[in-house]
Order: sequence, then structure tokens, then C-alpha cells
Amino acid sequence: MPPHLIDGEPHTHHDRPRRERVAGEALRIGIGGPVGSGKTALVAALCRQLREELSVAVLTNDIYTTEDADFLRRNAVLPDERITAVQTGGCPHTAIRDDITANLDAIDDLVAANPPLDLILVESGGDNLTATFSTGLIDVQIFVIDVAGGDKVPRKGGPGVTFSDLLVVNKTDLAPLVGADLGVMAGDAARVREGRPTALISLTDDPAASDVLAWVRTQLAEVAGVTT
Repeated sequence: MPPHLIDGEPHTHHDRPRRERVAGEALRIGIGGPVGSGKTALVAALCRQLREELSVAVLTNDIYTTEDADFLRRNAVLPDERITAVQTGGCPHTAIRDDITANLDAIDDLVAANPPLDLILVESGGDNLTATFSTGLIDVQIFVIDVAGGDKVPRKGGPGVTFSDLLVVNKTDLAPLVGADLGVMAGDAARVREGRPTALISLTDDPAASDVLAWVRTQLAEVAGVTT
């Protein structure tokens, strides 16, 4: 991937800066992707799998409502006090990438109310393929697409598809119904992502999201290895 310029200097996303973490601080994972791709369902699945062994909290972003946070509360994936929401009032890009103040304040409130936390999942409002998180907000990011958009989506690229730490292709069980070729999607993802991992999943077939869960556990283990 050719570099672009920042302040006149060549830069690629291979050397994307990482947030400077404090020892013992909760790992922050951003989860973004288009509307309807299954972000909230994935968050719910991860919470169900991890809540008995880790101290987990969730921060959602919606434009005008708290719909995603309300869904998580209704399904009791975590105690209510561990789920909070930011209403962005506009494009979700703004709150997760450009002016992250509201999200940082919400994280501070979660940390203060639920000490100590091991993991904070930060879900973006539904957006397009250009959505990415500020590295001042999260440590690693997952980008979720689904097969209903067609098997062309991975090769379209965009920062979310190309540079996220994990790309999730969701709803693979629908591929025969929408004429999507999972082999094409996997191949195109491998090509545009240049070695970054991709997980093809169906929460219908695997409610535990096992491949994503394993990746999250690896991130947690790496953090523990650095901070102990």
C-alpha cells in the first residue's frame, strides 16, 4: 500500500500509532462497521462469553438514540451499570475519530463506576467503509461487514476494511441466499489487508463467535504480558 503524506512526511497505516496505555488499564477494543452488519450482536456474544471471567463494560454510539445500549440491557448481557451510550448527534465518525471527548468522558465514568475493568468494548454507530477509531480512544479495532452487501465489499477496501486489526465478515449463513461467494470475499480480504487477520463468522451457526473470541483473548493475553 503506497504511503500518503502527513505534515509532508510519508506515512502508511502499517506504522499507525498506538495509544499509550497505563499498566493495569482496561483493554479498549473498538467495533465499527456499516448499519446492520451485526456489530451489536457481536458485542452481545462477546459479553456473554467473557462476563464470568473478566470485568467487562460496553460503550455504544448512536446518532440520536440509545438503541444499541438498550438492546444490550434488554438482553442482560451485562449489568446495566456496565453499559452506557453516547448520542453523537451527527456522523459517528466525529465521535470516534475526530472529537472523541464524549467517548473519553463516558469511559472515565465506566471506569469510576466499575473498578477494576479488564475490557471495554466501544461500539461505533453504523457507518460506511471509511469509519475508523482514533488511536487516542481505543487500543485495537474490529471492523464488521456482512455478506448481504455482496461479495464485492472486501475488494472495495476503505480504511475500515483494510486497516482494522481484525476484519469480521458476518452472516456467512446468508451467503447462498444473496449469491455471495465466501471464497471470493476471503481472497479479496487477504489481498487488500496484507496479512491482517480476517474472520468469517455466522452468529446463527456459532453464537459464541469463537474465532473473534479467540482473537480477543489473544489481545488480552498480549496486554497482560506487557503490563505484568
